[in-house]
Amino acid sequence: MYQLDAPFYGYLLLLIPILWIGFIAVSQWQKRAQQRFARPEMLDYLSPGRSRIKAYFKIGLISLGFVLLTVALVNPKIGTELETVKREGVDIVFAVDVSKSMLAEDIAPNRLEKSKRLVSAIINQLASDRIGIIAYAAQAIPQLPITTDYGAAKMFLKGLNTEMLSSQGTAIDAALTLSQSYFNDEAQTNRVVFLISDGEDHSEAGAAAAKQAAAAGIKVFTFGVGTESGGPIPIKRNGVIETYKKDPEGEVVITQRNMETLTEIAIATGGAYIDGNDTQQVLDFVQETLQAMDKKEFDAKEFVSYKDQFQAFLFAALLVFLIDMIVFETQTKWITRLNLFNESNEKKVNP
Repeated sequence: MYQLDAPFYGYLLLLIPILWIGFIAVSQWQKRAQQRFARPEMLDYLSPGRSRIKAYFKIGLISLGFVLLTVALVNPKIGTELETVKREGVDIVFAVDVSKSMLAEDIAPNRLEKSKRLVSAIINQLASDRIGIIAYAAQAIPQLPITTDYGAAKMFLKGLNTEMLSSQGTAIDAALTLSQSYFNDEAQTNRVVFLISDGEDHSEAGAAAAKQAAAAGIKVFTFGVGTESGGPIPIKRNGVIETYKKDPEGEVVITQRNMETLTEIAIATGGAYIDGNDTQQVLDFVQETLQAMDKKEFDAKEFVSYKDQFQAFLFAALLVFLIDMIVFETQTKWITRLNLFNESNEKKVNP
């Protein structure tokens, strides 16, 4: 197995045809100039050591050295070792509220962006825990299954928005029910859901779903974003606020953080409620909570250890350039005797 560290340097190979075109053009110009100066027989007499082949041999060496140098810059890496990596951690599912109320700007820049940044900050301090992502509004949809690929998690996290679901609402029960399907490892003793929301759930199903989650061994920790005083829900076009969401009577809707609902759900599962507006408080809480939990060893995975191979190509390139420097365009006596280049020194011209 192999991989290329910097493949964009491969475009330098396009310079080789330009080098040869320039060499051939200069050679033709020199040949025409020599023909104007004297006949070929006279040139052989005036310059008896002149070689017709070595110029091409030297440009070939330069081209080969340039190819080797380019390969060294690309730095091919060859897999030479197999390493077994074992991970220990907790399975964590992030359930992120993407309902329209999350667009309220009572917390900068708005509740949804604050939630996404909060999740990203939590992921940054994780080491070997497995994570998954769920987005929910009036219904819940899976975004990322349980994985240790934190890069993929952040990519999916950035894509969360309030347009993902056509039906609106805050169905916390749907998010908790879906999260149970994420924990498919019966041996995992600690199953955690981090639910990030403003808590505006107008149904009674959230508490019932929390009891079901607790029966499945899931602890739910809720992080509330927004303020108790609340704020309006902006309706924007091209990033500019046009108006605010209104109720059937034409009054501007004020959405408020419902701390009571989030606290009730967390306590029902043996979890806790934390103010999600304070990022550092959340990070400290998450770190302490996860450290106190028992970790499970995940399945061992094999990773190929790649080693740089540029050194050999760089050394070969320098060796070729060195050979080019010590090879002259004149004939070499012992090579002439061997006649490797099919040259003859027997041509003589009578003066």
